[in-house]
Amino acid sequence: MLKPLLRRAAAYETLEQYPRAYVDYKTAVQVDSSVQAAQDGMNRMRKVLIDKNGSNWREKLPPMPSVPLSAQHRWGPSAPGNTEQTCMPQNAGDTGSSKSEQAKSLKEEGNELVRKGEHRKAVDKYSASLKLDNKECTTYTNRALCHLQLKQYPEAVQDCTAALALDPNNLKAFYRRALARKELKDYAGSVTDLQEMLKRDPSNSAGQRLLQEVQKFTK
Repeated sequence: MLKPLLRRAAAYETLEQYPRAYVDYKTAVQVDSSVQAAQDGMNRMRKVLIDKNGSNWREKLPPMPSVPLSAQHRWGPSAPGNTEQTCMPQNAGDTGSSKSEQAKSLKEEGNELVRKGEHRKAVDKYSASLKLDNKECTTYTNRALCHLQLKQYPEAVQDCTAALALDPNNLKAFYRRALARKELKDYAGSVTDLQEMLKRDPSNSAGQRLLQEVQKFTK
């Protein structure tokens, strides 16, 4: 029962049918409140619906199906590994996971989209993640990679700069900013980034090759 629910919820979310997606994620939580994907999806949809409809967002939801007790695998005291956190009333799941957990989930969704080559969608996931946790360095560098693929070079520079503010020794941030600056014809800035990168990792062959390439434009 869970897999079809989660798949349909994800499909509704992709189609921006957020009320239907929320109902399916919430139903999945009722079936098994220990499933993190259901919890994260429900919290994600609730945030979208509150943003769109305000405090009256629940009034616009489709009818919520009832889940028989026999189908609620994790809620009864006999369920293996059951804890007080999973023995909750039907609406208590709305408290959901923390912002950092939601941010991590969105970041992982973005990573999966990158693996599929869907960089524009990945940018949206990373942006949503950073709204919840703007101190995660790798989310900035991952989004910078997507911006590079989409030829959005100023945005890539901005993300790498943000990453370096959090981690001044981040090699990926130096390298990706150097790539973006090269495309923006900021060759001096690109050389500086690569030199800083190679100070920290002198044997980095990708950095060495790019530095040789960029230095040709500065002569």
